Amino acid sequence: MEWLREAADGGLVLTLHIQPGAKKTEFVGLHGEAMKIRLAAPPVDGKANAALCAFLADFCKLPKSAVTLLSGETSRAKRVRIAGGDAGLAARLRLLG
Repeated sequence: MEWLREAADGGLVLTLHIQPGAKKTEFVGLHGEAMKIRLAAPPVDGKANAALCAFLADFCKLPKSAVTLLSGETSRAKRVRIAGGDAGLAARLRLLG
């Protein structure tokens, strides 16, 4: 299983491993079959999930509404869907892994 998959509707589905409470928010690299992301936000009251969606939207240069948490609301293992984006977005994301 690859951490980045293209959905049938043209969106992207990302398999992520999240480390909340880090010093800064950043992509780390592959963690098994998932992309690891450190988040500065604490894992309290959905703050880490909101920070994750905002971070991905900013990286992809898309509105926050284009990023949806599919699974893993209370887990470090998450699946996120990104709608829209240009043709180079998947290529830019693949360079991270």
